[in-house]
Amino acid sequence: MIEIDIPSYKQLKIKYVVLDYNGTLAVDGIISSATKQRLEKLSKKVKIYILTADTYGNVRENIKDVNVSLKIISQENGKIDKLNFIRELGAEHCIAVGNGNNDVLMLKEAQIGICIIGDEGCFTETIKNSDIIIKNINDCLDLLLNPNRLKATLRG
Repeated sequence: MIEIDIPSYKQLKIKYVVLDYNGTLAVDGIISSATKQRLEKLSKKVKIYILTADTYGNVRENIKDVNVSLKIISQENGKIDKLNFIRELGAEHCIAVGNGNNDVLMLKEAQIGICIIGDEGCFTETIKNSDIIIKNINDCLDLLLNPNRLKATLRG
């Protein structure tokens, strides 16, 4: 669990990190070894879920050696699937990370929503519905591995 009291903001008790795959964790369907290493470290603190419509059909192969759970979502209703998943876990215990249109609702609902700009860019509404905007996934995972960075970013 990531537990941190952020002055003039919130007290966080994060049990889950929920991540979009394409554009967030992966570029063109491929996840880097540096990202995999960070996910392994983070998985010692929280349960990690990857939610994806698996556009490239290769996500299972790409994450087989990483301690994460995978949920394939609908291409047509992905936005609602992601929102419902966050709610099932308990949004107050979730950090959600994404970049696309189908991530907007889960980022807004989660205790902390993080928008990744990355190589693919991000949807404007995703920015507007996030608590934090960060340039790439490795910086995001480093932020979660070092919770005082969260405190520095979010405190009032």
